[in-house]
Amino acid sequence: MTAAIPAVDRPAPAGPAAASLAFAWRSLLKIRHVPEQLGDVIGIPALFTLLFTYLFGGALAGSTHRYLQFLLPGTLTLAVVFVTVYSGVTLNADLATGAFDRFRSLPVWRPAPILGALIGDLGRYLLAGGLVIGLGLAMGYRPAGGAAGVVAATALVLLFASALSWAWITLGLVLRSPSAVMSIGFVILFPVTFMSNIFVDPATMPGWLRGVSGVNPVSHLVTATRTLTAGTATAPQVLWALTATAALTAVFAPLAVLLYQRK
Repeated sequence: MTAAIPAVDRPAPAGPAAASLAFAWRSLLKIRHVPEQLGDVIGIPALFTLLFTYLFGGALAGSTHRYLQFLLPGTLTLAVVFVTVYSGVTLNADLATGAFDRFRSLPVWRPAPILGALIGDLGRYLLAGGLVIGLGLAMGYRPAGGAAGVVAATALVLLFASALSWAWITLGLVLRSPSAVMSIGFVILFPVTFMSNIFVDPATMPGWLRGVSGVNPVSHLVTATRTLTAGTATAPQVLWALTATAALTAVFAPLAVLLYQRK
């Protein structure tokens, strides 16, 4: 028996970074083998950008072109935020099929499956954001802040989306089916996104709704995104969005890891 075993050292276990990247690659491979998973990533940005521009543009701004300059930073935020729900859906599906039971038996850093899936989802968010920007440019959107402003705004939206994903991951660890995660996720997202400054200036809203919009973290994110693309951003505007991002991560990331370890 001793002679049959190669006299070589066993490879060292994967570190936290290597293990997380391996699981991120797994999430990308799932998309390659089942490209239908990109239906929401492609459909939601195109639908929101086209539908709201041509449906509301003439009524709210007098022309679709003028409304597009106001709307597109909002639909950039809206499209990416809506796609984040699928972080919880895919995690819950892996739990239902027993895949995460297998992952827990591996000699890897315990949070690596969750963190890796989140890293992989960033590719989906980037695709959704890129589609909104590309379609907007084709429709006539011209950001005064130039390419640097668009890149900074996109990076801020992706950062917020990754923080919000922890909330859906937590939901995916609590609920019993992927459909339940999706249903509750969208029930939460619809009022949060629509009761913000994505579509209209809050100054036109009733007083109580204007107050809700004023404390809505999505409103602060959209304001920062608009000003970055316009080249007029100020530090407090961006800081509000970063504060909301940090708060979401501080609350839901430890909770998700704790629930995963106890699941």
